[in-house]
Amino acid sequence: MPSPTNTGLHQELKNAVGELCRGFPDAYWRELDSQRAYPEAFVQALTKAGYMATLIPEEYGGAGLGVTEAATILEEIHHSGGNAAACHAQMYVMGTLLRHGSEAQKKKYLPVLARGELRLQAFGVSEPTTGSDTTQMKTFARRSGDRYVVKGQKIWISRAEHSDLMLLVARTTPLEQVKKRSEGLSVLLVDLRHAKNHGLTIRPIRTMMNHATTEVFFDDVEVPAENLIGEEGQGFRYLLDGLNAERILIAAECIGDGRWFLDRACRYAKDRVVFGRPIGQNQGIQFPLARAYANVEAASLMVGRAAALFDAHQPCGPQANMAKLLAADASWESANATLQTYGGFGFAEEYDVERKFRETRLYQVAPVSTNLILAYIAEHVLGLPRSY
Repeated sequence: MPSPTNTGLHQELKNAVGELCRGFPDAYWRELDSQRAYPEAFVQALTKAGYMATLIPEEYGGAGLGVTEAATILEEIHHSGGNAAACHAQMYVMGTLLRHGSEAQKKKYLPVLARGELRLQAFGVSEPTTGSDTTQMKTFARRSGDRYVVKGQKIWISRAEHSDLMLLVARTTPLEQVKKRSEGLSVLLVDLRHAKNHGLTIRPIRTMMNHATTEVFFDDVEVPAENLIGEEGQGFRYLLDGLNAERILIAAECIGDGRWFLDRACRYAKDRVVFGRPIGQNQGIQFPLARAYANVEAASLMVGRAAALFDAHQPCGPQANMAKLLAADASWESANATLQTYGGFGFAEEYDVERKFRETRLYQVAPVSTNLILAYIAEHVLGLPRSY
C-alpha cells in the first residue's frame, strides 16, 4: 500500500488534473473529434502546468516523480472525459533517453523538454510488413562517417506531425549478419524539424478515432551519429525496457476510461425512466455495470502493482503486461455496458459515449494486442512452449 504521504500526493494530483480538465469539457473533445484535429490547447495547458515533465528528474527541470504519479495523471485525464493519447508518449518515450542516453544528450534535450520548448511525442517502431514482429523491421540506418543515413518506412506513428523529435528504432546490422534476431537494432533521436525538408515524408492516416496517426517515409534521411541512444545494436533491449512503462501508463488511461463510462452509465440509469421506473432498477442494467465496476477496480490494483514495481526498479514485465490486458478488457467491458444502458442515445454524438467507445476500443489492439500479451504470459510466466 502507498504511504499516507504518497496517497496525499496522488489525491492532490487527481484534484489538480481534474480542475485543469474542467477547462476542456465534452464539447471541446467532441468538436476536435468531428474535425479530426489535434488538441493543441489542451497539450499546451498540460505542458504549462508541468505535467509533461513528470518523469524528468529535478536536476533537468522536471518534477522527478515516478510512473505511479504519471499513471495517476493520465488516468484522471481519461476519467474526466479527455484523451491523453495526444501527448502521453512524451512520458514513456522520454524514459529511453533518460535511462540509456549519454549525459550530454540528457543535458541537451531533457531541460528543453521539461520547459515545453521541444516535444518528443513520436515513437518510430511499427512497419507495414512486419507488424508486431519488431526484429524483422526493414528500416535501415547505414553509418556513413559522422552520421547515419536512414531509409525505410514506418506506420501508425502517432503525433509525428505535432512533435519536434522522434525516437526511431532501425536496423543497423543486416538480419542475416546477426546471431540472434533481436540483435543489430539501434535507437536514434531524429530531429523532425530538420528531417522534414531532407528526405522525410509524413502522411496522415484517418482512423475511426481522433488519434493523429501517420505513416512516415525515410528517403536517405541523415541523422548525426551523436544522436545514437546508448550502444549501436542494443536497441531491442532498450525498446523492451521502455515498453513496460508504456503498458502501465496506457493501462492507467483504460482505468480512467472505465470509470468515465461507469459514471455516465449510472447517472443515466438513475435518470432514465421507462415503464414508470428508472432503468437502473432493472437487474439487466445493474448486473453488467456492477460486473464492469468490479473488473475496473481489480485491474486498477494490477496497474498500481506494476507501477510500484517499475518505480522500485524491480522486474515488472508480467505485471505490466497483465495490467494492460486487464485494464483494456475492463474499459471495453464498461464501454459496451454503457452503450447498452444508453440504448439509441449512446450512438448520438452529443452524449459522447460513442466517441469514448471508439477511443477505448483501440487498446484491445495497440500498443500490443491482447493476444500477444496472452502469448507472453503463457511462455514467460506459465512456462509453456513459445507459440510464435
